[in-house]
Amino acid sequence: MSDYLIIGAGVIGMLTARELAQSGAEVTLVDMNNCAQEASWAGGGIVSPLYPWRYSDPVTALATWSQTSYIHLAQQLLEETGLDPELRLKGMFMVGVDDADEALAWGRRYQKPMEQVGADFIYQKEPSLAPGLDSALWMPEVASIRNPRLGRSLRRSMEITPNINLIEQGRVEGLNIENYAVTGVRLADRVLQGDQVIIAAGAWSSELLAPLEVELPVEPVKGQMMLFKAPVGLINRVVLMQGRYLIPRNDGRILVGSTLERVGFDKQTTAEAKASLYQTALEICPELEKYELEHHWAGLRPGSPEGVPYIGAVPGYDNLYLNAGHFRNGLVLAPASTRLLADILLKRQPVIDPLPYELFGRV
Repeated sequence: MSDYLIIGAGVIGMLTARELAQSGAEVTLVDMNNCAQEASWAGGGIVSPLYPWRYSDPVTALATWSQTSYIHLAQQLLEETGLDPELRLKGMFMVGVDDADEALAWGRRYQKPMEQVGADFIYQKEPSLAPGLDSALWMPEVASIRNPRLGRSLRRSMEITPNINLIEQGRVEGLNIENYAVTGVRLADRVLQGDQVIIAAGAWSSELLAPLEVELPVEPVKGQMMLFKAPVGLINRVVLMQGRYLIPRNDGRILVGSTLERVGFDKQTTAEAKASLYQTALEICPELEKYELEHHWAGLRPGSPEGVPYIGAVPGYDNLYLNAGHFRNGLVLAPASTRLLADILLKRQPVIDPLPYELFGRV
C-alpha cells in the first residue's frame, strides 16, 4: 500500500511522483511500457506553446510557471542523476505570422519578451535559413529540451529515490471500485493499492475512466516527426513556420515536426507525412537536403478541448485524481501541472488557480 499510486510514467507521471516523493510520501508509479516511451519521447521539446498568444489563459498560466522552473529542474536533474536533459536557451523565430499585432499585444500583456525583427537580424542569427525572409517574430527566452534525455534523467531519478516504487511493463487492466473509492489497480499478475490514485496516462486516460462511467474528452492525436543528422551550428534556434518547426539539438541533429492526425491509436508512419515533413524542412532550411534523414516516427498526443489539461479530483470518487489532456504541450506544461496537482493532494496553497483545470463543469 502506497500513499499515492500513479498510472502512467511519462514526464507528467514521473514529475508528479517526484513532487509527491519530495514531500516524504510513499509513491508507486506504474506504466504499460517503459518510462517516457510514448508522447514524452515522441514530442519535440519546445518549452513554449506554438503561437502562444492563440491559447487561452489557463494554458498561458501553466506555461509561464513551467518556463521559469525548467532551468532549475534541468540543472537539478543533471546534478542528481548525471544525465543531462539538454535544455537549450536559444530563443525561437516565428516566420510568416499573419496575426503579428495580436502576438505583440499578448507579449506586452503577459510581459513576454517578443519583437518583430527584419531580415538582417534573422540572417545574422540563422544564416542557413531559406533566402527571402523579410521579417519574423523573435522570442529570445524560449527554450527547448531534448525530451528523450529528459525522460532518461527522470527515470534515473525514479530509480534512485527510495520512496518511489517503479513498475514498468505493467499494463493496467482496470480499477477496483468500492463505495466510490478506488480500492485497487489491476495488473495481469497482481493488484496494486494506494490511498490516492492518479491517472496520468496521456491519450489512454479516457479508456481507464470509461468503465467508471466518467467521460473524459481526451483522445489520441497522432504526430509524425523526422530527424536529420546535420552538423553542429547549421541551425541554432527553434524556427517555426506555417505551424511546423525545426528544433536543433546540441549534437547538430535537427528535428522537424509535426503532423496532426485524428486516426485513433494508430502509430504507423506514412510515406505521405514523410514527404510533407521533408518538404517543410527544406522550405525552412534548404541545406538540410545535403544531410542524412536519420529517423521518422510517430507518437500520440492526449488531445483535449482547447488544449487545457484536466488536473484534480475525478468527480464522484473519493480518492481518484487526474493529470491528463495536455495535447501538444505536455512537456511545456509538465512542471506546473504536476506542481499544481501535488499542491491539491498535499493540501498546500496552489501555485496556480486550480479551477480552470477541474473535470467537473467542463464536460
